[in-house]
Amino acid sequence: MTERRNIFLHGLSLTLLRLPALLWAYVFNLGLALLFSLHLHSQLAGITAHSLASQRLTNGFDLGIFSGIPDRFQEGPAGATTDKFFGAPLYLIVYFLLVPGVLFCFQTKSPARLSTLFHQGLLYFWRFIRITILTLLVSGIILGPLVFLQTKWADHVDKHAVGLHAFLATQVVSILILLVASVIRLYFDLVEVYTVQLGLRLRSNGKPDRRVRRTLKPAWRTLRANFAEAWPIFLFLALIGLAAVFITGRISLHTLGQPRVWPAFILTQIGLFIMLFTRFWQRGVETSLALQYPIDPPSTLPIRPIVSPTPPPPAPYPANRPWDQPTATIPPSDPIPNPEPATPSLDEPDPGIFHHDPNKPPL
Repeated sequence: MTERRNIFLHGLSLTLLRLPALLWAYVFNLGLALLFSLHLHSQLAGITAHSLASQRLTNGFDLGIFSGIPDRFQEGPAGATTDKFFGAPLYLIVYFLLVPGVLFCFQTKSPARLSTLFHQGLLYFWRFIRITILTLLVSGIILGPLVFLQTKWADHVDKHAVGLHAFLATQVVSILILLVASVIRLYFDLVEVYTVQLGLRLRSNGKPDRRVRRTLKPAWRTLRANFAEAWPIFLFLALIGLAAVFITGRISLHTLGQPRVWPAFILTQIGLFIMLFTRFWQRGVETSLALQYPIDPPSTLPIRPIVSPTPPPPAPYPANRPWDQPTATIPPSDPIPNPEPATPSLDEPDPGIFHHDPNKPPL
């Protein structure tokens, strides 16, 4: 575990440092919304432009008339169904391409370029599809019985209570389901973060580690150890995003009677951008947790060198003992004898070779 940091502020810094990723995500969401709203606009114009009831929408915006418009979509062109079934897969494809790239840029120092986002999205595409399928299975197993109990509880409340008391009693179970769903969402967000972190490591064969199952246990361990800190932050950021959409949407409804539509459009986009920003902030908080609690290293661990222990120094002995006196060492015998003869050792110079008379004058 690395040095402990404030995940709330660190997640915000990660989001701001990778702001181009947020802008690209907003551009793609806005582009998809505009693309699939063109046909919706043509359908609404075909229904309301030639009807006397449309005056109640343009003058006073009657919600009763507006709520009945979707029931008449089936009378429109047959392309509505095609657009509806084509829009969801296209949105999921863009989601699976952008999210892995964003998490990759959060965990590394790579700039959030569009090429980087799509390249990493292609590398992690099928892994994130597997995570999504696993999320749906776990959510169905856990939330399915809770939804069933909610319907039974709602029927019981309808038979025994009315008014505000009945409304609050039914909303308690709904809030409980939302809280459980938020925990599941937070856990699988951590699974996605750890999947990207695991993909940055190489296995013994030199290939990236693509095993999603190896991220389930580290994600659970990190969530359990930091639940009291991570979950409230996750809920707080989610509430900020929902509140921004609610406030701007409510203000936009009050401006629908104006002759200009761009103020309502700008207000709505501001709310959606804030909600998207808080979602990226949540991802930054989860990335901060994953960086402080990294996944276990691969199985190929470095071998530590074996170092022999240093022998302790000899204990001091009393001096002047016969067995402590130095002994003569016998030089080892040379296996290859020296071919040159040994130099004779003489106590004084040989008079036949060297003679020096100090009283004789020099020549």
